[in-house]
Amino acid sequence: MERELALEIARVTELAALASAPWMGRGDKNSADGAATSAMRAMFDTVSVKGTVVIGEGEMDEAPMLYIGEEVGSRNGPEVDVAVDPLEGTEIVAKGLNNAMSVIAVANKGQLLHAPDMYMEKLAVGPELAGKLSLEDPLEVTLKKAADALGKKDSDLTVMILDRTRHESIVKTLRKAGVRIKFLSDGDVAGAMAPAFPEAGIDLYVGSGGAPEGVLAAAALKCLGGELQGRLMPSDANEYNRCVRMGIEDPYRILTMDDMIGTEDVIFAATGVTPGEFLGGVRYLSEQRAETHSIVMRAKTRTIRFIRSIHYLPNKALLNDNR
Repeated sequence: MERELALEIARVTELAALASAPWMGRGDKNSADGAATSAMRAMFDTVSVKGTVVIGEGEMDEAPMLYIGEEVGSRNGPEVDVAVDPLEGTEIVAKGLNNAMSVIAVANKGQLLHAPDMYMEKLAVGPELAGKLSLEDPLEVTLKKAADALGKKDSDLTVMILDRTRHESIVKTLRKAGVRIKFLSDGDVAGAMAPAFPEAGIDLYVGSGGAPEGVLAAAALKCLGGELQGRLMPSDANEYNRCVRMGIEDPYRILTMDDMIGTEDVIFAATGVTPGEFLGGVRYLSEQRAETHSIVMRAKTRTIRFIRSIHYLPNKALLNDNR
């Protein structure tokens, strides 16, 4: 993939974030998500790729745009797989909370896992713990190994997990071990990325979340030198068979980074919609301007760019056309 593609992808997440930001705190997650999706789809047509959405807003009959299998891009340029979440954290925006963002990952064709829309058990870590833990181990063992590898006491570990009733048993285990817990209301991708940012103060991310979000997070962590291991959690025979139809022969096996994002290059971009652990949210300025904060990364070079942009909104034709 051409390195210039990284900045082009960031422009796409910027527009999606700008489109959804006006819905912050208005209690309407569907309108926020629809605005982000429309803007992202329109902007993608300006990007010089022959892209195919492998993780998107759903199946063709469920989503009018950015559906799985949809072709995106100008149709000039490299063939790529595209994983998108136009608004990661729809409830967050609706409630005016933190950690909502617009996200894209791009890899060479055939590299990204076609992750079914179901839960995935996850273990995400930063560079210091990459390759040192296993999702096969009981959580108590994982915590002990992590503490030893980091030169910490168990009680000095900080673990992030989504605040969900399905995690009650995991939380009990964490409490028994005496670790600090940081609960996340929503924002599964941002949560899994957090251990790779020292300023976030998170050692591990555990629990279950969406499988598509797991692939997006794995793309980000590859760029950051971290690691995500996942295991799909089909709830019935229909979900199990769907995994098999999508090419996952053993849905219960542990998925490695290579399984989820391949062995080649990957580009990841995200723009904050509301303030989060490592990105600021959209901020409206005087004179019809808005500020965005984005991160764009490439696995091949391990370059991480934080981009602060000031946008003059009347000149955003695609944004205005999709309102």
